[in-house]
Amino acid sequence: MRRCTPLPVTVLCPQPPGSSSWAGRGGWDSESGVAAVRGNHRAVGVQNFLEEAAKRLNSVEPIRFTISSRTDAGVHALSNAAHLDICRRSGLPPYSPEVVTQALNTHLKHRDIRVLKAFRVPNDFHARRAATSRTYLYRLATGCSWPDQLPVFEQNVCWALQTKCLDVAAMQEAAQHLVGTHDFSAFQSAGSPTTNPVRTLRRVSVSSGPASLFTLPQESRKLQFWTLEFESQSFLYRQVRRMTAVLVAVGQGTLTPTQVKAILESQDPLGPTS
Repeated sequence: MRRCTPLPVTVLCPQPPGSSSWAGRGGWDSESGVAAVRGNHRAVGVQNFLEEAAKRLNSVEPIRFTISSRTDAGVHALSNAAHLDICRRSGLPPYSPEVVTQALNTHLKHRDIRVLKAFRVPNDFHARRAATSRTYLYRLATGCSWPDQLPVFEQNVCWALQTKCLDVAAMQEAAQHLVGTHDFSAFQSAGSPTTNPVRTLRRVSVSSGPASLFTLPQESRKLQFWTLEFESQSFLYRQVRRMTAVLVAVGQGTLTPTQVKAILESQDPLGPTS
């Protein structure tokens, strides 16, 4: 029996972006998303909180979480999977998954992070490499004269566009140019550590959506909400943000679907987008 028992843990971390305790620094490893922040940085990632809680499991070796998908600051991660190795002292039985779940949740120091479930896996399981699909969802709102016009429960989870409408048909046409296997260098942010920019985008959808269940009718009467959804096995660094920015530009009439195809085929990195 191995002394180190790998246990993948599913976490739910719906922390609203932009709160003071999660204000991130720039850069891949120093942003306050899912990934841990090492060294003397003020920013703290979800992984930091998980590993701090895992210290109470008294593992012989330091516990490190390997998370299936890393997110930037301001991105919500729903049901993100991870694995960890817990090495108990000789003669002690492995912790049960239920004990691991309860112990981590008891000692987590952030109220918006929860471990939903833990279970034992084969020795060769790897949370990131075993992931078969990742989905990003962007929510937009049109009809906003200013960002503060968004309902309180939509702020920090929805992009307020200061335009009355979008050309959704053009956005859907442009999105189809992105579907499939392509070199997405044009949508890769500078500083990405990835050497292979080829990715397969399985699905892109642009559709209308409802407001939050907590939004009062009078708050959203003049607003229209939209959802952009992207599915792939993996993405380049900030690829989804840049694809979203381009599709919104198409919806606003700044770009055409044909220009989106030309951007993709150029393989030249785009300028900064937020």
